[in-house]
Amino acid sequence: MTTNSLERRLDRLESIEEIRQLAAKYSLSLDMRDLDAHVNLFAPDIRVGRERTGRAHLKAWLDTTLRDQFTGTSHHLGQHLIEFVDADHATGVVYSKNEHETGPEWVIMQMLYWDDYERIDGRWYFRRRLPCYWYASDLNRAPIGERKMRWPGREPYEGTFHGLFPSWQAFWAERPDKDALPEVAEPAPLEGFLTALRGDAPPPRIRVR
Repeated sequence: MTTNSLERRLDRLESIEEIRQLAAKYSLSLDMRDLDAHVNLFAPDIRVGRERTGRAHLKAWLDTTLRDQFTGTSHHLGQHLIEFVDADHATGVVYSKNEHETGPEWVIMQMLYWDDYERIDGRWYFRRRLPCYWYASDLNRAPIGERKMRWPGREPYEGTFHGLFPSWQAFWAERPDKDALPEVAEPAPLEGFLTALRGDAPPPRIRVR
């Protein structure tokens, strides 16, 4: 193994760990309402909405959202898959199970984040976080049925938890012949698992809660 190859492998391992720490810091800083720590996890020119960019705009949006909607939150992270586009760009999927105190209800949520990461001046940042929700419902009401996003004071709506991956629709579109042995596709490349799962599907349109 050459020195350059070893350095690249070590850099990859260090980058994976830093990105995973980034996701953990996101949850802790959000739940503890340290908005300065939170917004500094994002690229300096992070896009906020359609027309605004920068951490100051992100902080202002977060401040309003958190004060208006939630007394408290707790974000519990699950599995975190990371794939690299190149040495300084990566994508990832992070599962998150969340709890929210909001008005008279205690809303639990299951979701995942589709992330884009970028290394800028030697440090990794969020370039984008795309939140894809499966359900949100009061702790005492199971989110059975359609339109599982059920926030107090709002009409229920569909989340995009499965919309990110075309395999969900394909699985339910047609039931295979139980007597026929199914074909099995070739395994995804080692660094292309997420890319293979996504296929050519466009990013879903996310409804802001």
